Amino acid sequence: MPHTVRTTRLLAILLVSGLLCACGGDKPLATVGQVDLQRYTGTWYEIARLPQWFQRGCYDSTATYSANDDGTLKIVNRCQREGDESREAVGTARVVPNTGNAKLKVRFDNWVSKLIPTITEGNYWIIALDKDYQTVVIGEPSRKYLWILARQPELGDDQYQALLQLAKTKGFPVDQLERNRDLRPSKQ
Repeated sequence: MPHTVRTTRLLAILLVSGLLCACGGDKPLATVGQVDLQRYTGTWYEIARLPQWFQRGCYDSTATYSANDDGTLKIVNRCQREGDESREAVGTARVVPNTGNAKLKVRFDNWVSKLIPTITEGNYWIIALDKDYQTVVIGEPSRKYLWILARQPELGDDQYQALLQLAKTKGFPVDQLERNRDLRPSKQ
């Protein structure tokens, strides 16, 4: 099959999958009541995630948020891949109105998002955030995406288990989570 046909088919599958994901899960997904975006900015370390094709092979992932003049947030996601230098994806998050800043629409800068920006926007819902802004759980209504993030690269097991339990009660398949510390290549 020619490369362009495979690419076109893959793009079509991804777009349809994205549309289906946007339809939502069986039960509503509650978010936190209010997020202070100023306190939320800065770097977050990925502690665990549900596996996603766009993060395949990634470990030691971070997400850094900064405020844009127009009220949106700039996102810079970085990850390490074995044998490679770090990879980077840059995007923009905009607040969904009347959500206490807890629901964001995120779009990463690539050729697909430039062609059809609204289809490539993803739901990024803050479903747990501690009062000191040190841990956060991000999900979306279909329960196919989930990230546990912290301000430090490691999180104690008690804290991790509490966040895991919270995600489980919200209907996420936590048995499928990949923990960052388990993704790092073993040193020979």
